[in-house]
Amino acid sequence: MDFTFTDDQLAFREAISRFLMVEAAPEVLREIWETDAGRSPDLRSKMAEQGLTALSVPESAGGMGMGDVAWSLMTQELGYYGIPDSLADTAYVACGLLCALPEEVRDRQGWLEGIAEGGLRIAIGDPVNPLVADAHLADLLLMAHEDEVHLVPRALVDVEANPSIDASRRLMRVMWEPTSATRVVSREVGQALWAQTVDRGAQSVAGQLLGLAQRMLDLSVDYVAQRRQFGKPLGAFQAVKHQLADVAGKIEFAKPLLYRAAHSLETRDPDASLHVSQAKLACGEAAWLAARNGIQVHGAMGYTWEVDLQMFMKRAWALDAAWGDRGFHKARIADAILAEGAALGPGHTFREAP
Repeated sequence: MDFTFTDDQLAFREAISRFLMVEAAPEVLREIWETDAGRSPDLRSKMAEQGLTALSVPESAGGMGMGDVAWSLMTQELGYYGIPDSLADTAYVACGLLCALPEEVRDRQGWLEGIAEGGLRIAIGDPVNPLVADAHLADLLLMAHEDEVHLVPRALVDVEANPSIDASRRLMRVMWEPTSATRVVSREVGQALWAQTVDRGAQSVAGQLLGLAQRMLDLSVDYVAQRRQFGKPLGAFQAVKHQLADVAGKIEFAKPLLYRAAHSLETRDPDASLHVSQAKLACGEAAWLAARNGIQVHGAMGYTWEVDLQMFMKRAWALDAAWGDRGFHKARIADAILAEGAALGPGHTFREAP
């Protein structure tokens, strides 16, 4: 099995990283968060111009036709730069669900083209997520009702804002009525589609958490290199080195799990849900440790609005329970490894290619 990324994937990641470094600097994000909508149409338009919204859209609908493995790189960049937009929900998670809909679903091609162009926002409501991100700005909402898939125009829903510790999150309680007019897939077909959607949602969050962990580590390393105590840089003290080394270790151990989960989703591995849950937990642990040790080395000032660390720390806390909390994913892992006849051990870690 070849775990290396293609030159195109790596080049695209580098281009997006350079773009976001300029367009999504922390001072820019603070200004966006303080607006009523909490979103920047200009930033989203620029991200669409870079090709982010078209990444997973089929080429027949004007997209790039790249899959889950490419998104495992992109979501890390979205997390690293704290992008205040549910772009991945539209361009990755919703796009995957739309692509899986029967071709006879009316307007399916038009929706995919709208995502690729960057002009269409889609919010997703699933029972695993009681609160729907960016529902107030969505043009369309993909909603679950007893495993049915409903596509609901924004005009047919009422939303109520729910505050979050993360100033970049815009979470909404959505009130709506399922009808035959909004139903696009029956419950018999929809059950499998929603299972795949939950996996992609969790995979998206896992990648963002890993990116957040790396950003918090980088901020902490920079801080302890500059801050001096007793005539020495704070980073010269062994206890501080150990705290940050622990974070680096967690990040490196989580990366292979994220990439394996992405490969499993892309190849439709029967164990994809198990791999996604393992990645979500590992990336979440890395982000939590990066936040905890980061605030430790920064001191209480790390929690203040003026310090960049708090932006990424609070986002990591908020995203940790998105698309399934720890209990949800631990239960999925337990069901798999405790099942009778479970294929465990090194000999079953990877499958040979057919």
